[in-house]
Amino acid sequence: MEAKLIAPCGMNCGLCLNYLRAENKCPGCFSGRKVNGKPIECGRRKCTKRTGYFCFECTQFPCLSIKKLDERYRLRYGMSEIENLRFIQNKGLEAFMLEEQKKWINEDGILCVHDQKRYPK
Repeated sequence: MEAKLIAPCGMNCGLCLNYLRAENKCPGCFSGRKVNGKPIECGRRKCTKRTGYFCFECTQFPCLSIKKLDERYRLRYGMSEIENLRFIQNKGLEAFMLEEQKKWINEDGILCVHDQKRYPK
C-alpha cells in the first residue's frame, strides 16, 4: 500500500477497479490520468479551499461534495471516505494504511471495493 494512492477525499485508490484492472490501469488521482485524452476533472482533487493535502484540512469539512461521495460509497460499496479521513486525521496516514492492508489484502490478493473480486498484489 502506497501513501500516494490515498486520495484527498479519503479514497484508497489502491482498492479501485480502475487501478486494479489488468489493462489501461489508472495510476491514481494525482498521476495526471486522462480519459479520452483529457485530464480527470475531480472537484475534490482540485479544491482550493483546503489548506493541506486531505479534505479534513479544510474549515468546511465535510463539505457537500464529500458528503455526496460518502453517501454513494456507503450505499454501493460499504465504505466511507469521511470515516477514512477522520481515521487519518486522528491516527495518521501510516496507521490508516496498515488498517487498510489488514482489511483489504490477504494471500489471495487485493479485494476491490467496486466489484468485490480479488486481484493479484
